[in-house]
Amino acid sequence: MQLDGDAWQAYFRDFKRSAFRLEVHQTYAMPAEADTVRDFLAGADRPEGFNTSWHQTIQEHAAAGRSMTRAKIVRRPLTSYSRYLFEWCIPGNVSAGEDYQIVDLTDRPNPGLPEQDFWLFDESTVVHLNYRPDGTQINRELIQDPDIGKYLAWRDLALESAVPFSAYRT
Repeated sequence: MQLDGDAWQAYFRDFKRSAFRLEVHQTYAMPAEADTVRDFLAGADRPEGFNTSWHQTIQEHAAAGRSMTRAKIVRRPLTSYSRYLFEWCIPGNVSAGEDYQIVDLTDRPNPGLPEQDFWLFDESTVVHLNYRPDGTQINRELIQDPDIGKYLAWRDLALESAVPFSAYRT
């Protein structure tokens, strides 16, 4: 089942305990980010209030005791998009309360993580984020009857293989 609009946003509004994202791609080409990525690459300063609505979402969940965690796979040298994330996006997410972890596979083999981006909500609901090789999103797909044990194992493996963003960045 494909997810868009409010049906997709409801997962971020309504999860009860946890939301985990595995990010495997090095570049994403999201239309909503095109202008800010272009500005970043041109050397502009980050705009005042950048990502405020997303940060508010993170803060509200954190205040209610719900966790938001992300594991981002990277390989050096970082892509332009990953540099944009590291400079403009991730610091604000972390300040808002998201647990952002980095899995650097530059000098080591993949420990068994999939090549599939996904969100795992409340350890029971899986949504695949499907992308073209250039990072353009194809769709968001609610997985019917997922093998939850497999996704939990991937989450745990990613987190065991990761370092916190603040430690990686320094």
